[in-house]
This record gives sequence, C-alpha cells and structure tokens, in this order.
Amino acid sequence: MMQDFLMPACDGSHEILIERSRFICHVFRVEDVDAANVLIQEVRDANPKANHNCVAYLIGENNEFGRAADDGEPSGTAGAPMLEVLKRNDVRNCLVVVTRYFGGVKLGAGGLIRAYGTAVSEGLKAVGLVKRVKLQSVFVTCDYGLFDTLLAKLKGQNYGVGEISYGARVVVEVLVTIGELDEFTDWIVALTHDSVLLKVGDLSFKELPYEGD
Repeated sequence: MMQDFLMPACDGSHEILIERSRFICHVFRVEDVDAANVLIQEVRDANPKANHNCVAYLIGENNEFGRAADDGEPSGTAGAPMLEVLKRNDVRNCLVVVTRYFGGVKLGAGGLIRAYGTAVSEGLKAVGLVKRVKLQSVFVTCDYGLFDTLLAKLKGQNYGVGEISYGARVVVEVLVTIGELDEFTDWIVALTHDSVLLKVGDLSFKELPYEGD
C-alpha cells in the first residue's frame, strides 16, 4: 500500500564545523539501492583525502531498504545516528553521505553521535523537504459552458488539477486525497447539479511543499 512520506526537495550539500573538523552532508533523492551505491562512490571519489564518508539511506515507500555505515568511525557513532534522523523525520527515498575532514580534536563517542546527527539534520534543512502524498485521479467530464466555473471552484477549494482534454466535452483530471474521495464526489455533484460524469482513475504520488507540522 502506498503511503505519504517526506523526501528531499532536491539534491544538495551543507557543511558544518565542529571542533575544527569539517562535516559535509551530501543529500540525494534516490529511488533504488543501485543508484545509491553509485552516488556513494561518487562522493568518495570526489573526496579522496577525507577521513570518513559515512552513509545512511532509507529507500522505498515502506522503508524496504535501509543502511547505515560508519566508514571507520567507532561502531554506532556515525551511520546509526544519521539513519535515526531520517527515521525520526519520516524521510524516505533519501541518501545522506557525511564526509568528515578531521580537524585534530577527538570528539568521543557522544560527540560523534551528536555531530553526525546534526550534520544530517542541518543538511535536510538546507535542501528542504517535500511531502509525497497519495492522490486519486478523478476524471470529470463537463460541458464547455460549465468549464470555467468548474475550474475556478476546484482551485478555490485547493483541489489539484492534472491533465485537461478537449473534445466534444471537456475532461478534467482532479487529484483528490484518498480520504476525501467521497466528500469530493458529494461536493461536485451538488455544485454541478449532477450534470457531470465522474470516473475514478489511478492512484499516484504528487510532491507538495512541506513547511513542517
């Protein structure tokens, strides 16, 4: 079953400095493990003098694939806290690689856990997040005389409008949240005095801006 979740709005990177060590968080949108592995190697190749390139990812609508790797840092001090940030924020289809250039000051286990977790939190904040929501396509067929009013009413109610087909009548694809399907049907029947044809289409994901709960 498809679920709503958050994912990065775009790829990007963000650097923080802690006790003279540089922590560069690289954030990527990924859809499968093979793509993630290619990007991990690209980050390593681009930072040959880095002391560590630590990894975490969650991939799949239901977190089917997850990984945490410390890359030489003490066990559990890098990859695990990075992965925990993704889980805590419900961020999926996301790969984060934190590149560390050691600055000469040892942070200890607790300091490393905080540093890597902070690097990922700040990296996600820098690139921004979008909410991937599950939507139901409903195709509304109406006469041309009703089209402009219908379109204005749909936008006024913040319903998403997809493809519009022009033929003998106009067919408008409306994107409706699953839980609102019955409400939408009742609303549009009342609005148009039952003068439109409705056909339920496929489920799909759409990315919406996310400002936090």
